[in-house]
Amino acid sequence: MRKHRRVALIGTYPPRRCGIASFTADLAEALAQAGTEVMVAAMVREAQEEEAPSGATWVIRDQRPRDYTRVGRMIGSSSADAVCVQHEYGIFGGPDGRYLLRLLDEIRLPVITTLHTVLKSPSRGQKQILSEICARSTAVVVMAEKAKMLLQEVYGVPESRIRLIRHGVPSYRPALSREEMKERLQLKGRRVLSTFGLLSPGKGIETVIAAMPDVVRQCPNAVYLILGGTHPDVVRASGERYRESLEEMVNRLGLADHVQFVNRYLEREELLNYLWASDVFITPYPNQEQICSGTLTYAVGLGRAVISTPYWYAEELLGQGAGILVPFRDPAAMAEAVIELLDNPLRRQACEAKARAFGSALTWPQIGRQYAALTDQVMEQAHPMTAR
Repeated sequence: MRKHRRVALIGTYPPRRCGIASFTADLAEALAQAGTEVMVAAMVREAQEEEAPSGATWVIRDQRPRDYTRVGRMIGSSSADAVCVQHEYGIFGGPDGRYLLRLLDEIRLPVITTLHTVLKSPSRGQKQILSEICARSTAVVVMAEKAKMLLQEVYGVPESRIRLIRHGVPSYRPALSREEMKERLQLKGRRVLSTFGLLSPGKGIETVIAAMPDVVRQCPNAVYLILGGTHPDVVRASGERYRESLEEMVNRLGLADHVQFVNRYLEREELLNYLWASDVFITPYPNQEQICSGTLTYAVGLGRAVISTPYWYAEELLGQGAGILVPFRDPAAMAEAVIELLDNPLRRQACEAKARAFGSALTWPQIGRQYAALTDQVMEQAHPMTAR
């Protein structure tokens, strides 16, 4: 019988408001449900005076190299059996996140690294650092088949070291129907489109807004919900200028009754309620090289029909028929796809059924069991980094 396992998670963590922090917290809970004792080393940005998370065992100030060395030694001498790192460019200090290597050099434990971004055309520094992180990892987790291919072809990571474990989604099935949820959210009688995420330039929101006049002519009760506050980094750099530019676009197109901004950070239950009320979820990202999207995974997990641009992760998740892919930055194609799903309930229901079937295997308890099983595997493997 497998002994009680202990895992040290490294990444951002609530109360920080970002997708990686939410992922780390969800993974910690899922691992605990799978019989794993979890300790957290939380990254904090000292320059923004971020609070130390109350649930963290250790805290690493991102721009302090000595913190990485110190916490690495503490993890190495703790009761942890393995380490699980959440890697995203921008989380760790130093050029291209180099300081993370200082921490990994102190650890003589099996390391599982989950990659939230895998670039096809990285800079020289990005390629070098990610390659070194993978070399120090007993196993590397990705969330898309495309990422497995890129790791092998671009970064030289052996296929034997790569594992595919999908992004998790909450176990959520409310007692209310979609129409009842719309009524609770003051959306009764509307055909609801939604996009969720911390707002920042480069998310492609303009494409959907530009499509809405054609949508409204065909579906006068349509409303597009832009869910989420502006990204904190954007607010620090330029205030709310970007959101204000979108609001000006809405007013210029006469869409005040058909585009709503829910301008705040949504806690998980509120977000899930909005997704449940949605008829169609939209991810209009303009960049093909997006290898994961937690918001898209949530929508598919809840069985919602999706319209998306063909970035890598969307191509993979929607390839079985859970939605429609439209070209990048093409408002006319976006409008056509929206009208197709709103006017054709059988097509929309077919997409929803495909989404539910795919999403049924993505609940966090199931993902937690996959990470627990991988932890057991790496604990049994000999790896050069753990034997020095």
